[in-house]
Amino acid sequence: MSENAPLVIIGTGLAGYNLAREWRKLDGDTPLLLITADDGRSYSKPMLSTGFAKDKDADGLAMAEPGAMAEQLKARILTHTRITGIDPGHKRIWIGEESISYRDLVLAWGAEPIRVPVQGDALECIFPINDLEDYARFRAAAAGKRRVLLLGAGLIGCEFANDLSSGGYQIEVVAPCEQVMPGLLHPAAAQAVQAGLEGLGVRFHLGPVLASLVRAGDGLEAHLSDGSVIPCDLVVSAVGLRPRIDLAAGAGLEVNRGVVVNRELRTSHANIYALGDCAEVAGLNLLYVMPLMACARALAQTLAGKPTAVAYGPMPVTVKTPACPLVVSPPPRGSEGEWHVEGSGMDVKVLCRDTAGRLLGYALTGAAVNEKLALNKELPALLA
Repeated sequence: MSENAPLVIIGTGLAGYNLAREWRKLDGDTPLLLITADDGRSYSKPMLSTGFAKDKDADGLAMAEPGAMAEQLKARILTHTRITGIDPGHKRIWIGEESISYRDLVLAWGAEPIRVPVQGDALECIFPINDLEDYARFRAAAAGKRRVLLLGAGLIGCEFANDLSSGGYQIEVVAPCEQVMPGLLHPAAAQAVQAGLEGLGVRFHLGPVLASLVRAGDGLEAHLSDGSVIPCDLVVSAVGLRPRIDLAAGAGLEVNRGVVVNRELRTSHANIYALGDCAEVAGLNLLYVMPLMACARALAQTLAGKPTAVAYGPMPVTVKTPACPLVVSPPPRGSEGEWHVEGSGMDVKVLCRDTAGRLLGYALTGAAVNEKLALNKELPALLA
């Protein structure tokens, strides 16, 4: 293998590009190659669920073209390119019949939308929105339409419900759960968020699932598992994401919920690292921006020759639901505490404290979000 083998980063989302930026601050000479299955434009994925309210198309959300990113990072960027294999023993990756050697390899290829089984003749009208190209396809399909069925009432589903409603669409949300954001929010906070979205005209169908989607005249009919039928024009699928692990597993890397890495972001193979949505860091798979940025800074140091363990301080999540502002910091996994609810309507403060009174987590809605800075000082670190 050539001594000038590059650092190879697979993925040009927030994880890939931010790692490249941080690393270039420390190493301006080692060759850098980024490989992506999409068009390589730099953008902020969280902004995908704000585009309709801001009336921004995909070009409006893009921050830089791949050519500009290549120049900025002193890098070579291969777009619309899929990795077909990883050979850790020989430190190379495969793209079809071509192999590329690496000095170090970083997996930053994110997560993919979970696809739910649906019957019917209109399945091509179901749109996941997981990247900028997905967003462009959906905007094109939504032009001139008004009725959107949204699958999923989790964090992303609620953000899209708020955004699309603000963009003038009639939104019906279908999800097989008893409340919005199950597993993330205390019921009192969930009720506040749902009320805020209902105030925009969003209608919720919690419990059933979409059984079939069929064409009906100029539109569609969504048949739910409880027998109800909802007329719509197109469907957004926001039922969740699954970390991409297949290629890593095929190469013999340890995988679990994500690609398993230690606190230096090292996988089970030397010279291969992972960060972002695809990575399970010391048992944590957090699909948010704050942990991703902490990983990018730490891994840049490690790749520059200074092994650095990532640390996660408190990681509160600001959810983009302006109809009912929300900040949530779930208690650390495995911790035990008691929830306390204050407030009413859309202004709710829900705190989780242990038996000694220490704050473990919170959910703040409406006006209560103004207390987040004070409460953040009490929160425990997720990975000290």
